[in-house]
Amino acid sequence: MAFENLSSKLQDVFKNLKNKGKLTEKDVKEALREVKLALLEADVNFKIVKDFIKKVSEKAIGEDVFNSLTPGQQVIKIVNEELIELMGSTQSKLTFSSKSPTVYMMVGLQGAGKTTTTGKLAGLLRKENKKPLLVACDIYRPAAIKQLEVVGKTYNIPVFSMGTNYNPVEIAKSSIEYAKKNGNDIVIIDTAGRLHIDIELMDELKNIKSEVHPQEILLIIDAMTGQDSVTVAESFNETLGIDGVIITKLDGDTRGGAALSVKSVTGKPIKYIGMGEKLEDLEPFHPDRMASRILGMGDVLSLIEKAQEAFDEEQAKELEKKMRNQEFSLEDFLEQMQQIKKMGPLKNLIGMIPGIGNQINLDDANIDEKAMIHVEAIIQSMTKSERLNPSILNGSRKKRIAEGSGRPIQEVNRLLKQFSEMKKMMKQFTDVTKGKKGKLNIPFFK
Repeated sequence: MAFENLSSKLQDVFKNLKNKGKLTEKDVKEALREVKLALLEADVNFKIVKDFIKKVSEKAIGEDVFNSLTPGQQVIKIVNEELIELMGSTQSKLTFSSKSPTVYMMVGLQGAGKTTTTGKLAGLLRKENKKPLLVACDIYRPAAIKQLEVVGKTYNIPVFSMGTNYNPVEIAKSSIEYAKKNGNDIVIIDTAGRLHIDIELMDELKNIKSEVHPQEILLIIDAMTGQDSVTVAESFNETLGIDGVIITKLDGDTRGGAALSVKSVTGKPIKYIGMGEKLEDLEPFHPDRMASRILGMGDVLSLIEKAQEAFDEEQAKELEKKMRNQEFSLEDFLEQMQQIKKMGPLKNLIGMIPGIGNQINLDDANIDEKAMIHVEAIIQSMTKSERLNPSILNGSRKKRIAEGSGRPIQEVNRLLKQFSEMKKMMKQFTDVTKGKKGKLNIPFFK
């Protein structure tokens, strides 16, 4: 998960600060030295780290902090504010042209995930009732056009292509006319990448830019390449001029230096971050929410947004009714699991819950993503009548389910026992809320 190492180290530093009733200047300086080392280990640009620590130090070593009731929390507040400032202060949204179609140019080096991100961005815009068109301008990389067509098919978005015999500038120009004729109000141009920045690449991009006048040029960088990606961003911005950055593979980068450096180096905002393979894993970038995640404060707003996208409102009302009437079945349980899976990896979701990062180290936490898959397989191996009424499951039925799911019969029995205990807990909770006598007895926490 992004920023795991940095987050863990910062939380240790601040835990020590909060444990001290009164802070001295020496305490603050020692804490900031640890913060500095943590940022450098996270592959944040040295100059940026130096400026960051200087700003925090100037604000933290002052009468207002030392005389406050909770000086440790005051220092954390200052670090949080400076982290937000470092990453861009506020969310930077895509802008749209007053004249249709709005054109976006996607640029970057090979391997950064540009083509896949192009498709994901189009998918997100379609959710906003836009009609995007993908344009295949990478005529050099083998199968690049085919890859974009596959991505377009995945998200059900049309792709404009003229093959490999035309100049990318001609293709880009023709795509605008095509979009106007076919009612596409968004044109997203997937340009050619290179293994490294070269004059030929930049000249081609400049020619496309001058021909189609894009509303925004979006640079795709790979978080896994650390400071190299920031150098790439600086070069693209100086030579071509970019309007925003999309950072991919942030879920696989435990350091996060690129996200903390790129805004300061280029002056251009991070628009989106890629946190996985699915469409919904391309997230709008919120500096304040990311700072909260880094400091272990959670990210409730993002969690709520993910839940709203994943859960059907009518299904939620029906589920509430079933729970109140003691009619919750394994069929309902399976539906809920499948909707939770849409929200993303469990580790990422748990990290968004406030306070969790301060209590458990998500690096060391034994969060088994496969456990959900196993439970799903067991329930799917049952007949509908068995899901609705687990009490009919005898020995032979359980054996069939175990064989069908490829899981040991002990796991089948364990799931049924846990489900039975969960139903009892729901009944107790319903009784308590209805004002019946008795107390809530949660079996998992005996």
